[in-house]
Amino acid sequence: FYKNRSKQQMKYCSTCGTPLELRIPEGDNRLRSCCPGCNAIHYVNPKIVVGSIPTFQGKVLLCKRAIEPRYGYWTLPAGFMELNETTHQGAERETWEEAGAKVELGPLFTMFDVIRAEQVHIFFRAEMPTPTFCAGEESLDVKLFSEEEIPWDELAFKTVSKTLTLFFADRKAGRYTLHTGDVFDHTDWTDSQFKAG
Repeated sequence: FYKNRSKQQMKYCSTCGTPLELRIPEGDNRLRSCCPGCNAIHYVNPKIVVGSIPTFQGKVLLCKRAIEPRYGYWTLPAGFMELNETTHQGAERETWEEAGAKVELGPLFTMFDVIRAEQVHIFFRAEMPTPTFCAGEESLDVKLFSEEEIPWDELAFKTVSKTLTLFFADRKAGRYTLHTGDVFDHTDWTDSQFKAG
């Protein structure tokens, strides 16, 4: 998922085609791509990544990525939210597309601000009614793993590793809470947590 978009600013206005200027618009406090021709302001906002933690009989379903970034590494089924869908619908869709699994989505479990990638990663707890799954176009393989079997050194993203660590810790504690945190780069991480509901 990780890709910094602010370095890839638009060059021309998508409304009128005029070359854009990078400036702080009146009443704002940030540099924006502004059109001197039609006065349009082109905002670049964070992308939302939605996914699930699909479980069946205590095991977690992971997908081995068939795309970059992190080709060949394991991840929870997740991807970019589409227009005209809720975060729940996006998580269910991504789980189906990447893992061929139908899930009964539960509560929100983790939400991470991934600052350098300009993204927000959201994962929901989910139950699989049956152990039916298959690799989608973006997956090389899909497997159910017990906690002991998780390929920790082969996980694709820090947010996935953190989500799984928190999930297993909460399961052992017998109580799930909503976890939030900030990821500034590969090594800098801050955590916060509060009870869901």
